[in-house]
Formats: sequence, C-alpha cells, structure tokens
Amino acid sequence: MRCEWCGILAHVACFTAVTPECTFGRLRNMILPPNCVRLFSRNFSKMHCFRISESLQTEPDEDDDVDGLTQGSAKDAHISTDSSKQTLKIFDGNDAVKRNQFRLISVPRIAKNEEVVEAALRTYYINDDQQDYELQTFTQQALLSDDIINRNDASEEICPGSVFRESVPEAWIIRAKPKDHEVLRIYPAWLKIGMAYISLRINKESTTRTVIKEVLPLLGRQVECIDNYKLVEVFMGGKQVQRMVLDDQELIINRLKDIRKTSIRQMNQTRFYIVQNTKSVVRVNLFVGGLPPQLSAEDYTNILKEELAIKRNLVSVIHVYSSQGSVVLEVSCFSEAERIYMLIKDTTVNDKQLHAVVLPEVLPAKLPQNSCPVLVFVNPKSGGLKGRDLLHSFRKLLNPHQIFELTNGGPLPGFHTFSRIPCFRVLVCGGDGTVGWVLGALEEIRYKLACSEPSVAILPLGTGNDLGRVLRWGPGYSGEDPYSILISVDEADEVLMDRWTILLDAPEPVENSENGALEPEPPKIVQMNNYCGLGIDAELSLDFHHAREEEPGKFNSRFHNKGVYVKVGLQKISHARNLHKDLKLQVDQVEVELPSIEGLIFINIPSWGSGADLWGSDNDNRFEKPQMDDGLLEVVGVTGVVHMGQVQGGLRSGIRIAQGSYFRITLLKPIPVQVDGEPWIQPPGQIIISAAGPKVHMLKKSKQKQKKVGSTRETRTDSVSITEEGR
Repeated sequence: MRCEWCGILAHVACFTAVTPECTFGRLRNMILPPNCVRLFSRNFSKMHCFRISESLQTEPDEDDDVDGLTQGSAKDAHISTDSSKQTLKIFDGNDAVKRNQFRLISVPRIAKNEEVVEAALRTYYINDDQQDYELQTFTQQALLSDDIINRNDASEEICPGSVFRESVPEAWIIRAKPKDHEVLRIYPAWLKIGMAYISLRINKESTTRTVIKEVLPLLGRQVECIDNYKLVEVFMGGKQVQRMVLDDQELIINRLKDIRKTSIRQMNQTRFYIVQNTKSVVRVNLFVGGLPPQLSAEDYTNILKEELAIKRNLVSVIHVYSSQGSVVLEVSCFSEAERIYMLIKDTTVNDKQLHAVVLPEVLPAKLPQNSCPVLVFVNPKSGGLKGRDLLHSFRKLLNPHQIFELTNGGPLPGFHTFSRIPCFRVLVCGGDGTVGWVLGALEEIRYKLACSEPSVAILPLGTGNDLGRVLRWGPGYSGEDPYSILISVDEADEVLMDRWTILLDAPEPVENSENGALEPEPPKIVQMNNYCGLGIDAELSLDFHHAREEEPGKFNSRFHNKGVYVKVGLQKISHARNLHKDLKLQVDQVEVELPSIEGLIFINIPSWGSGADLWGSDNDNRFEKPQMDDGLLEVVGVTGVVHMGQVQGGLRSGIRIAQGSYFRITLLKPIPVQVDGEPWIQPPGQIIISAAGPKVHMLKKSKQKQKKVGSTRETRTDSVSITEEGR
C-alpha cells in the first residue's frame, strides 16, 4: 500500500499499523494541503480543473483502464509461454464486461478456485479477503451481448473448492459474495472531530437515515439534529470526482451490492461521507485572458456581455489585471460557467484569441503553521519538451492545484491563485526567457500578493541557462529525480538579484492609420535580468530566432540549438568593427569613448553565452568586483565572432568598458538588440537602462546539497516493514 501524498509504503499485512492521518512526508512544507483548496468543479473534468492542455495530455488515467486490454489488443499482451500455465481474461464487474475491458492473469493449468480468485484480485490491486469473492463465467456470445447486464442470473457460478482445468472458458468476472452484515466506514468530511473515520456495522435493514442516526452520537453530535445531516457517496475516479447524496430510505447493503456489481474496483474507490446540510453557494472562478489592456472593470464586463452574452445576475468581475488585459470572473451557476468556458475557446477580441482557466480557491486560514507551499510554473515547450514530463511528475508529487502550465494562460493564473497565501515560494521550469517572463509578471502583480516578495528557484530547461548556472541549478535539466529537485529547492539559500528596466525610445514618426498624420511611436519598456546586447551578439540571436521560426520542429534539443548558433556565427565571421561609430554611450551621465568593437554587452550576472565569464576574473582597480545585487551593471565589448568564441572557450575575456547604474545609449542607425535572448532590430533613437524597483529574491542551490548528489540520494518513500514471523 502506498500513499500518493506522503509516499509511505507498507505491506498489506502491516498496513493497519499505519496512522490514517497523512503527514505529507518530507515535502509537507512545500505541499498545498488539499483541505486548503476549494473548487466548485461540477461540469468540469480533471483536465479542466488541473489545467491540463489537451495537446499535452500524456499522463494516464488509472481508472480509465489504460492498462486493461480489450479483445482486439489481447494478442499483443504478454502471455506466459510456460506450457504448465494458462492465461485467463478477468473482468471486475458489469461495466468492464459492457466495455469489453479486461486484464490477463496467468495461472497453472490445474489450479484451485481460491488461487484463481486471489490472482484475479491481485491484478486489480484489490487487497480484500479472497473468501468474500467468487468467479462467474460467461460464454463468448454472452460477453458480446448488449444485454449482458440483464443476464446476470443466467451466469454460471463456480462452486468453492472446484478445480480450474484446461477446458474452462477463458473469460471470467469477479463477483462479491452477498452479505447480511458489513462494516461501513463513514468519513466525517469537514466536521472537525479528530479522527479519520467511524466504523459502523450495518445489516439488511440499515437505511441512510438509520446510519446517520447511529453515527451522530459517535461524532459528538445531537441525534435530534439528524435532519441537518446527509450521507454522500463519493467516487474518486481518474477523470473526476463524482458525488451523490443518498436518499434517506435507501438500503445501504443494496447500494453496496450495486456498486460492486458495476465494478469491484469502484467499490474500493468509493467513500461515504456524513456532511452537514448547508446552503451551498456556487462560486466558480474563471480566469479570462487575451482582452484589450488598460480598461476598467465596467469596460471588461461590457466586452464579455457583447462577445459571450454573459448574464450579469450570474456573472461578476471580481478581479481586474488591466495591464495584462485579464479578469477573474465569479460565476454562480455551473451551467453558465461551462457555457462561458467552452465559448471562450472560439472567441476573439480585436483579432486576439481569448483563453480561460478554471481556478481553485485557496483558503489561507486552513494552512498549517510554518507552511510555505511552492508555486510551480512549467514551460512544456522548453528543453526539448522535457517540461511535459515534469508537469506529470510534479502533479503527482505535489498538489496538482499548485502546478501551472505557462502555455495555458501564462504566470498570472498561478499568482492569482496564491495571492492570499502569506508565504510561498516559486519554482520556474524553463529557460532564461521563461524565468524573465515569470519575474516580469511577479513585478506587475506584486502589490496584490499577500507574500509580495516570494523567493524564486529555477529548474533550467533552455539552451543557455545562464541564470540557472549562476544560482548553481546547473547548465540544464538532464532527467534528475523531480523529488530530489524539490528537496533542493526546500534547502536552497536565499539571495538577492538586481533587475533592470530598459526604455527604448525611437523618435522616428509613424503614420497614423486614421488621419494619415505622422506621430511618434510610444516608448517601449522591457525588463532585463541577465544581460542586454547590441551588435554582433544580438545579430546572432536574431538569426537563430528566424531559423527556429522557420523550422520549429527541429529545435528540440540543446545540442542542436548550439549547433545552429555555431553555424550562424561562422556566417558573420568577416564583419567589420564599426559598431562604435553607430552609437554613443553615457554611463552615469558621463560620456564614454568606445573602442573599436562589433558588440556591446551590459551584464548583470557573471555568466553569458551558456556559462562564459565575459567580464573575466582579473583584478582591476578601476572597477568594483561584480555582484548580482550590487546595483551596478558591467559594460563589455567584443570585437567579433572570433572574440566571442574565444570568450566562450575560456581563452579570453571581453573588453572592460564601464560600470555604472544609469546608462543612455544613442543609436545613430538601426542596430540588432537582444535582452535575455529575445532579439529584434531597434531603430535609431535613445535607449535608457536603469534599476527596476526592489531587488528580486532568488533561491541559490545549497553547496552542501550539491555534495550529497551522486553520493547519497534521499528517498521519498518511508517504509513500514514486518519480520518473517509477522509474514
């Protein structure tokens, strides 16, 4: 038996010794506990609730019989070649028979009925007493019949103690033996009573009402208040959780019999909760992005009413992120929420596609003391599509509601979900561009967060990963255990990092489309974390960017990406050194004379171009020792492609030009510019670089943790063992 939350592992025989309350294991401080999350999910599947993109759905649904086999694929299954054994098809109930989904078991050609029952239960991971089950057989015609569910009485039962021989039919169905008495577990749900469940003995006469009447005194509640409670049957399937309120006069024994007849596994995945009657207020939260920016809540409401025909009595705008053109809707009707969600997929505003995300509600008051959950952002397109595997792994290790896929709405839905949590951390899985994207969103939404300065860790998936290298997270992800990565994040050291604002002001007039008049283009503002390059460095990035746009399918590995960089670099090897003639530089309001160079680079961190030290390690009395939190940028020149190659090979460093906190660059002609790997052609005009508000809190991998990796690996799984006598 294994707990999916804490990872504890126990033999079936000693499972009863394990406390029923989960401690969440080593990751307890990083997990968002499930009782702290509320989600009105009716009408929405697991894919909607966990924000799983259809194009990226790689994780199997355990309850969807992906490991079961249909008739057509049975021949492809592994069948024992041992001549002393036979292979049987096993169905776990009427539902499996109707869908013709079975599993195969291999048993001796002469085997006792009890041995076959045990093997059948084991293949479905059912740990109940085999004495409570029996096998029934159907003819092949019966298996293919549409009314098989109505012909159960005609099925042939196998008497206890009988022997399976070669001539027996190849298909069987597990059935639970009828019982006059059973022990039923009743879970107290949201009632705070200090125990996981109540065990109650029931008989043929036990109804929902009598069960509630017997359970209430055991929970410390008054029997006179029986009308204030209801019994809820909850089936926790692979795609969604199904809830059903049982009728007061329903016979519980019959209900259990019906469930087992449908599916033995379904019975094991069904719980009964006693719930207090409350007036349920439906609140479905939908994040809607892709709207025009810088509008008011009333303007957004009018747009949604016009495009989606929303009903104002059921839908309200509760949060506005105007700079990002996004809103959060609260919908008080399940069918209306589903209608809006599906309609948004086919709606565009100003030629821009809208997108919607179902958001959970986090209840910060229920968070344990010292809890600091991690908010995980994954770019599934980074690092040769390794992000897709990480999405699946992190959803299993943590609460799926704290994992956000960046291609599905960007970082904003995640930050909004965590906005009321007083302390949390962030893990960004992607390249340097992805990290910049998340940090930029954090800067814009910081004032709306209860934890305004969360620490940010990096799992590098990109090509260069310079920031990941500086913070000791390595040059790139190469398949490390995701659990060990989370442990490293938990043990990481907090450091500060400067961020910089770059104002790109091109005074070139542009034609107004309405009246034909010439108007100056508004300034463009971008944020910088790592470095900003002008000239040959940016030109290579631009050529690489164009090559990737032409054939995106080929750019799925770091090795191929670096090969393309080398190829475009060789094509620029004969460039002339005249960049110093095409621009002017001021550092802290002092004019700086530029040497003969082909590239000018402003660096914030001691790593450039996939780990190269562009500034160099030599002492220089003219400048301070560079630090990523000193409020200063270093300005370095390179003379061309050959010089850049020598720097990346560790043979040379760049030409040190200046160090300062405020920079003004005057471009005299169009020049390629790149910021953190994002390139473009900048027209003539002014570029101003200055510090961007408060420093960012980053997480640097602990040196002690780095030494552990490779020698001893922490394991997620605690275990409960038993002695040979106990077996």
